[in-house]
Amino acid sequence: MKVLGIESSCDETGVAIIDESGKILAERLYSQIELHAEYGGVVPELASRDHIRKITPLLKDTLSEANLILEDMGAIAYTAGPGLVGALFVGASVGQAIAWSLDIPSIPVHHMEAHLLVPFLAQDSGLCFPFLCLLVSGGHTMIVQANGLGDYEVLGQSRDDAVGEAFDKVAKQLELGYPGGPAIERLANQSESRRDNFPRPMIDHPSMDFSFSGLKTHTLLEYRKTAQTHEEKADIAYAFQQAVTDTLFAKCQRAMAQTGMKTLVVAGGVSANRKLREKFSQLEDANVIFPDMNLCTDNGVMIAYAGLQYALEGKFAGTNEIKVYPRWPLQ
Repeated sequence: MKVLGIESSCDETGVAIIDESGKILAERLYSQIELHAEYGGVVPELASRDHIRKITPLLKDTLSEANLILEDMGAIAYTAGPGLVGALFVGASVGQAIAWSLDIPSIPVHHMEAHLLVPFLAQDSGLCFPFLCLLVSGGHTMIVQANGLGDYEVLGQSRDDAVGEAFDKVAKQLELGYPGGPAIERLANQSESRRDNFPRPMIDHPSMDFSFSGLKTHTLLEYRKTAQTHEEKADIAYAFQQAVTDTLFAKCQRAMAQTGMKTLVVAGGVSANRKLREKFSQLEDANVIFPDMNLCTDNGVMIAYAGLQYALEGKFAGTNEIKVYPRWPLQ
């Protein structure tokens, strides 16, 4: 079986083909970063229109790279949510149309589940259920207990801003541009003082929930107290990144202690942050697994892989309707 995966939940258009063993036969990814950069964030209508422009050329290029045709596909997987409703409809419409025309199954995929599953493709990961997963992206921050395919329990989540969202907003305050995560990481690496005096939000709260809105405001107020030189910006970026990383680390430590699990997956766009990876490598008596760097951000491979897992169990959409779920709980 070969599965075609289509990702269009936000500002990346991704197409990929994998075979039954999980081997990536071909993939293409187009990022809209330049399109949205001047606005400091994603503009939904522009995102939807750009997905429409890019998805067919990317699909053709992916098939050409794999030396395959659509008739070689055994199933079509597409992101059905959560995400921007217009952007989701682009990928869902194309995916369902291909499935209908070829009379093959279609598989609507949960975007965050795809992030959770893609570390299975990491070389020599040895990953198997059950495990804990820290999902950190632009729209979500949560700690999940993954018991099996489709069987997830959310142990904690953000009560306000997701981690990626907080990075974007702080970067905008510091006039670093969009996206914020890579910009803050680059600037933090230039800090000479290595100041580390920002609060760790909710770190003493007994739950595994997060809150980054207050830290975002604290960062802005601290920045306004400075002369706002490049050096001071770097120090602020470093302190903010340290606070976020330490908070995520502490909550995951608590989750592992309470559940007794020894395997932790860290996935989602923010999992590409090298400071975060460095920090989590310090977890004692734990097997910490990250996706490959090229599979951290949104991509078609993770959608194809998630679709493959459901296809192998014979679980398909079972409907000809095009449905998307902008808000779709993982649990």
